[in-house]
Amino acid sequence: MLKGIHPLLGPGLLHALKTMGHGDDIVIADANFPSGSMGPPVIRADGVSATDMAEAILTHMPLDTFVPETAWRMEVVGDPHAVPEVCAEFQEIVTSRAGDFRIVPVERFAFYAMARKAAYIVATTEFRLYGNLILKKGVVHPHEVDMA
Repeated sequence: MLKGIHPLLGPGLLHALKTMGHGDDIVIADANFPSGSMGPPVIRADGVSATDMAEAILTHMPLDTFVPETAWRMEVVGDPHAVPEVCAEFQEIVTSRAGDFRIVPVERFAFYAMARKAAYIVATTEFRLYGNLILKKGVVHPHEVDMA
């Protein structure tokens, strides 16, 4: 354990977040997501929900303020206006941890295409359907770094 580091962030995920740069994407994937065949490195987070993982990541990672969209979720197939409970929870977490960012729904195969370009995929064991989220890393400003 380390002070100030969310306990769900293991060594592999901490390394991933540290190596990501401004504008890089990370996918938080549910248990049904085809994480292994997407291409980016996969970090396993077995026993962790996607919402808990989003909370842990956003405790330390800022979202990008230089682009109009910085967070995406997979839209419901056949009902693009539906907002599953897990997605509503994602929005609450993003708002509370990162600020006034809207999570944009994206068609399933377009979401897969975005995931293939991500820096990393975090494979959770979220069993609620549509528990997938992509986050774009922002800039850490000098005043946010505690060097003491």
